[in-house]
Amino acid sequence: MSEEPNPEAEAANPESPDATPWLRLHPDGLKVTALLMVGVFVLVGVPVAGGIASESSWPVALAFVVPGAAVLVGFVVALEAIRLRVSRYRVTDSRVEMVTGLLFKRRRSLARERIRSVDLGSNPLERYFGLAKVKVGTGETGSGSGSTSAQTLTLDSVALAEADRLRAELMRRDEVEASDGEQRLATWRPAWLRYAPLSFLTPALAGAAVGAAFQVSEWFGDGGLPVRIVGDLVEAYGPWAVLGMGLLALLVLGAVGSLALQGEAWWNHRLDREPGGTLRVRRGLMIARSLSLEEERIRGVEVVEPLGVRAAGAGRLDVVAIGLKTDKDGSDLSTLVPAVPIGYARDAAEAVIGPMATELSPHPRAARTRRLRWAAIAVALLTIAAVTVHILWTLPELLSASVVLVAVLGSAFAVWTAFDAYASLGHGRDRGHLVSRRGSVRRATVHLDRSGIIGWRIRQSVFQRRMGLMTLGATTAAGKGHYAVIDADEHEILDFADEAVPELLRPFLIREDSAG
Repeated sequence: MSEEPNPEAEAANPESPDATPWLRLHPDGLKVTALLMVGVFVLVGVPVAGGIASESSWPVALAFVVPGAAVLVGFVVALEAIRLRVSRYRVTDSRVEMVTGLLFKRRRSLARERIRSVDLGSNPLERYFGLAKVKVGTGETGSGSGSTSAQTLTLDSVALAEADRLRAELMRRDEVEASDGEQRLATWRPAWLRYAPLSFLTPALAGAAVGAAFQVSEWFGDGGLPVRIVGDLVEAYGPWAVLGMGLLALLVLGAVGSLALQGEAWWNHRLDREPGGTLRVRRGLMIARSLSLEEERIRGVEVVEPLGVRAAGAGRLDVVAIGLKTDKDGSDLSTLVPAVPIGYARDAAEAVIGPMATELSPHPRAARTRRLRWAAIAVALLTIAAVTVHILWTLPELLSASVVLVAVLGSAFAVWTAFDAYASLGHGRDRGHLVSRRGSVRRATVHLDRSGIIGWRIRQSVFQRRMGLMTLGATTAAGKGHYAVIDADEHEILDFADEAVPELLRPFLIREDSAG
């Protein structure tokens, strides 16, 4: 544990090696917190007040809710004021340091030469007040609890100009001249929003809308209202018309929601290569994000094609980089380019890692047989489920037809997926990368830097052994940490691994010409 710092004393002593002045966080962060908490309690308080008013009256409900909300808002704002008051940070020639805490001082420090990414974010309130959140990462992870947070330092509420200055300063490398210029690698176009409704987010949002309808009706004391509304519509227009119009309405609602989320997240997206060997991703309409990533930490790219997006000839580009994980707020920091035409995604990938035209080797037909067996199991389970439901219960016509339709469509989809998943299988290598493609619902093609492979994981189940198949996993310190070539020929894949990374697997191989 480092000695507790005294910012005032260090700043007052210019002879100290730590004479760099300590800086405060921006005080306008208090305004952002106050407005945000007021909005949260309005959203929560209105349904609560409505529920109370349904049993008594609105004056009684407001008299109960408003004072409680005011106390809670005041408490949260007071905590934020204390945090802004006691927090300090500074950037020296060798380190980034931050001091927080009132009763128990905590000092965070990151060595500048280990910093690999700087992430800037601003929500609408922060942008209105000219503020940003700066997250500095070293690209390292630990094994203990809280180890991930120990490798990042977050400055919450700094001025936008200061945030840009910190990003430029922390990602600058002295040995690279700044005159190299900035190179644009990819620019998002609003027309590519058409791919948003084709993602799996659309049905998820439709389901969330149904749940929200029941939740809101429950808040107002009538949880069965949506069911009664649907029942009345069925009596008036018939079950099939209501089912069809309901599904259409939910899909439209989900599509609109996915369009809004995709547009907000990726509007004004740009991917640039900056002086000093840094990639910078900028995006966001309301919540602006800016991520700077050091290129020497990149170990490859992954072209991801979800089923709906792939059907439209599109895909997204993810980066395989050391220490770059999904953030705590759920945002995937590894995505360099969202869903765009697949040719554009591949061009962006080549701009990041260089030429990547590689002919992939197909996998044995036994791999297709294995997937068809899985499909047959799925068909059998769906058929048994549909028959069992009809034996145990007497279903209405609409529900009975829906069960049969789900079983038939599910069976057809399982069989189609088996053939498509086999067709997607492939692996290969070029001058610098190992390439593996797999998946149907989510097809992904990874181009992994062979110099970044630190080990092999070989797996062969009983069923694979009988069919002459084997799964080879490449272990790396970047991205997911493990990328597999699944269901390949058990003899060919071992030679492939040995040639991809010479000497790594060779001591464990037994050649036929040397056996005996």
